[in-house]
Amino acid sequence: MQYVYIIVLGLHVMAGVFWAGTTIAVARDPEIRIERFFRPQMGAAGMVFLTGALLWYFFHGGYFGSMEMVLALGIATALIAGGVQGALVGSASRQLAGTDAATETQLRAKMTRGERIAGGLLVITVLCMATARLF
Repeated sequence: MQYVYIIVLGLHVMAGVFWAGTTIAVARDPEIRIERFFRPQMGAAGMVFLTGALLWYFFHGGYFGSMEMVLALGIATALIAGGVQGALVGSASRQLAGTDAATETQLRAKMTRGERIAGGLLVITVLCMATARLF
């Protein structure tokens, strides 16, 4: 059974590192074509939530103490980050095809703003996960 924990935890960490890492990287450089990263980011976010739910079930199912409160804050900020990316980046990337240069500039600014907001929220998520054991 320990192999299952190791695999689920490994998938959770790898998907989370990809999601947070690419979000922060594309938020810092607006010249990167954000629309190419959107689908892989959302796939990684889905993997993070699925494996995170399994880890919660395995290790925190029947108890809600101070550590779980910190983790719940991290979960909430991750959910909000995913929503922000879906709303701002996803909607703007769908509108990119066939637009003029001025509209494209506005849409790219909207996508960068969405990635920056989501990146900040994911930093809070990572901090919650890293410090939850201290509480």
